[in-house]
Amino acid sequence: MKALQFSATGDLNALSFIDVPTPVPGADEVLVKIQAAGLNPSDVKNVLGRFPYTTLPRIPGRDFAGVVVEGPQALVGREVWGTGRDLGFFADGSHAQYLTVSAKGVAHKPTHLSFAQAASLGVPYTTAWDALERSGVGKGTRLMVIGANGAVGSAALALAKIRGARVLAAVRRVEQVEVLQAQGFEAITLAKPQDLGSQVNAVFAGGADVIFDTTGFWLPAAVAGLAAFGRIAIIAAPVDGHVQLPALALYRKGGSVVGINSLLYSCEQCAVMLEQFGRFFDEGLLPLPVGLREVALAEGTQCYEDVNQGSADKIIFLP
Repeated sequence: MKALQFSATGDLNALSFIDVPTPVPGADEVLVKIQAAGLNPSDVKNVLGRFPYTTLPRIPGRDFAGVVVEGPQALVGREVWGTGRDLGFFADGSHAQYLTVSAKGVAHKPTHLSFAQAASLGVPYTTAWDALERSGVGKGTRLMVIGANGAVGSAALALAKIRGARVLAAVRRVEQVEVLQAQGFEAITLAKPQDLGSQVNAVFAGGADVIFDTTGFWLPAAVAGLAAFGRIAIIAAPVDGHVQLPALALYRKGGSVVGINSLLYSCEQCAVMLEQFGRFFDEGLLPLPVGLREVALAEGTQCYEDVNQGSADKIIFLP
């Protein structure tokens, strides 16, 4: 089969489009014929050596959608989607024509999603779902999402709306505010960090119950915007990994910080999440992805370079 593979890290030139043996599923595994596979920034960072636990040689790629062609008879022929920490790190990933994965590591693909659409959602939606679950977002929760125009932020808005939360979207630019308002969300333009507390309190009197920072920049400032016993969920940090946290203000509010890392979850654990929120696409409660850039897998090495150079396109490989 054709696949993208790297045998060394540190340079995207190590990634090649080559022929490799088609994998053979083991006991309790399925062989999935990949119809579409998403390219995430973490896939690029993986080739660049940011994840020292990756074993080599390795086919990268975490998100996929396809058809089961071998495995338990009940699953053969099923349209499935999946994602998980193992793929591309400890086991070969989805940037190939075929993939083997645990039979419990695939979820039924929502019928309203095309293969390409399903392949674009794994990492962003499981990350957002985990953030809302672990920070206790439910009916009536006052939630602020910082970086609400990004993939994870957009997923968090949509999922929080289904949960009945009151949502405030925070973005950098006025035109982004206008787009979010047109979608029915309350939105503000982020100002200076020292102004964040007053901005939040102007909308949520007494502060937000949960602030989800998807950018890695606003954690210290977010403390001023918390309500009593509030939670700040984070998925990113500055380059050096450190921030100066106003601990006195945080503990006086009974506040807490919740770290969210999608790489803590196996394919089987992610499949449970996908089943839980996947039905909302078929029920018309979640927006269908648009604006995807569908690319032949043979052009994959250039796409990795595009993402590394800052491209915001959501790239989907079609093997």
